Amino acid sequence: MASVPYPFTAVVGMDDMRLSLLLNAVSPGIGGVLVRGEKGTAKSTLVRALSALLPAMGVVADCRFSCAPEAPDSECPDGPHGPTAGVSRPTRLVELPVGASEDRLVGALDIERALAEGVKAFEPGLLAQAHRGILYVDEVNLLHDHLVDLLLDAAAMGSSYVEREGVSVRHAARFLLVGTMNPEEGELRPQLLDRFGLTVEVAASREPEQRVEVVRRRLAFEDDQAAFAARWADEERALRERIVAARELLPQVVLGDAVLLQIAATCAAFEVDGMRADIVMARTATALAAWAGRTVVTSEDVRQAALLALPHRRRRAPFDAPGLDEDKLDETLEQFKGEDEDPEPDGPGDGGPGGGGPDGGGIPPQGDAPAAEETPAPAPESTPAPQGGPGAGSGERAAVKATDPFRTKMLSVPGLGDGAAGRRSRARTEHGRTTGATRPRGALTKLHLAATVQAAAPHQKARGRTGRGLVVRRDDLRQATREGREGNLVLFVVDASGSMAARQRMSAVKGAVLSLLLDAYQRRDKVGLVTFRGKDAEIALPPTSSVDAAAARLEQLPTGGRTPLSAGLLKAHDVLRVERLRDPSRRPLLVVVTDGRATGGRATGAGADPVALAARAARLHAAEGTAAVVVDCESGPVRLGLAGNLARELGGTAVTLDELRADSIAGLVRTVQGNHSDARRAA
Repeated sequence: MASVPYPFTAVVGMDDMRLSLLLNAVSPGIGGVLVRGEKGTAKSTLVRALSALLPAMGVVADCRFSCAPEAPDSECPDGPHGPTAGVSRPTRLVELPVGASEDRLVGALDIERALAEGVKAFEPGLLAQAHRGILYVDEVNLLHDHLVDLLLDAAAMGSSYVEREGVSVRHAARFLLVGTMNPEEGELRPQLLDRFGLTVEVAASREPEQRVEVVRRRLAFEDDQAAFAARWADEERALRERIVAARELLPQVVLGDAVLLQIAATCAAFEVDGMRADIVMARTATALAAWAGRTVVTSEDVRQAALLALPHRRRRAPFDAPGLDEDKLDETLEQFKGEDEDPEPDGPGDGGPGGGGPDGGGIPPQGDAPAAEETPAPAPESTPAPQGGPGAGSGERAAVKATDPFRTKMLSVPGLGDGAAGRRSRARTEHGRTTGATRPRGALTKLHLAATVQAAAPHQKARGRTGRGLVVRRDDLRQATREGREGNLVLFVVDASGSMAARQRMSAVKGAVLSLLLDAYQRRDKVGLVTFRGKDAEIALPPTSSVDAAAARLEQLPTGGRTPLSAGLLKAHDVLRVERLRDPSRRPLLVVVTDGRATGGRATGAGADPVALAARAARLHAAEGTAAVVVDCESGPVRLGLAGNLARELGGTAVTLDELRADSIAGLVRTVQGNHSDARRAA
């Protein structure tokens, strides 16, 4: 029995997300929607429900690329198409898995047939399947960068190109792009954010009555999907008709000069880069007017368009969350408000953010829900204060703000890795410069043409070659091996003890770590944060792709107490041991931020030497070949060089806070030196 989708009109709340999806359904030129929000908020349910609302579409029969019968693509690989009445089918929703390959996304060419027969044997990918439909990417922030680039380029150009060693295929690829993500798992790069037309933030309701309604509807749906869908059939039909009406009205909507001036002034006021924001705002405001049943765009349309199109495009400091100052927005709109705005009354459907209910107002409360017991994610907690008593050291001091971040030197792991694509250390990757050739394991993805020809050439006479074409067999094909960059796990071990507690000093230390976090974000690393002070060490943040979360924990980090350096290193060793089991291909980089001093902690026995214990813990990391760097925070005219000693025990490198800056006197790129056995092993 086929599964019945949850009705779009039955989803509770989510007004901004529903409106954004509907506006894109009316005007696909807006450029799609990026939905940011916590898990369990019906993001996926709402996207999947949208496809059932879109009208059926006509396609050329047997065309794998969904060409429209009235205007088929002249370059369609399945074409040329002659005059045809076509066939009707529902609008497709195509989902792109996070782990998809490039060939799965854009399609694959049969290189063997192309070389031997000169035939462009093309197997369409997901972009072809999504043409004239919806392409949905759940957890888009976890998608590999090169796939995101391909995806957004296709969305922007309306076509997809597949090229393999001089053989190319092009096909149309116009679709409504919807991405969803949980910001806790990492952010998209700003240039990728900008390629989504609109963005919305979603969260589960904290109102008990609304949560009860969410659970009630979800349970009713699971008990009898068909009966539940039938209860919402009238609302679904009304919303579907309204989408069709808005599409028909859209070409008649007038975008006046006064409104265009408001749009341009708003984009300038929020210092957005480029002109894409202005164009997206204009298209969104026009779609809002059509959705409301009006033919003239108003200031309120511009305001709503700004709230959807600008939050992810405004200039902001590193790690600031997207957002918009609504007071500033209102002031800008008022300043550039025209005097001849059309007084035309609202259309019959202009009743709320969602619109489209049977009464012409907003969509009734709707919903696939989070579990009833779900509670708001707790705010990051400060590190607990050290306990009092003998040997507790100085008391806890309040957290200090970090200095402004700066561009750091590039720290990398030695050798050649096989980790996830990134921008830090050398690795064997699918993208990058070609370094050699090998026999393919499984399907051929990157042909090494010269090596293939070289392998086939000696056998041409034996294979009976008579014509100009090369006789190529499967055994001749060679896969190109490439070298690029990988992302690493950067684990920070930060000394928050009393010896680091001077306000000016700790502020500089936090600024340095914040700078390294910003570097990790740009290089697509995972990060983790271990802190030590008082009697013990703790994992302030387990390894995650969310660099923002690490920056937030760092900001709230207080200082004080003793310096249990060995405890911090042992805690880091435990974290890395678990991560090696969980993600063995991602190589770690240990960054210890300390002045090198060590005093007793909870694990230090009576009479034990804290410095010796720290050295022993450091040697555990060195024995496993962990690449390490010690950021030496020691200051003052007299320096003990303890951080340098620690770096030698770790088999790594020590840099001072000043040397960490990329524009310092020693401004050369510094590679972290792991132990020699690890370097030989990686090579």
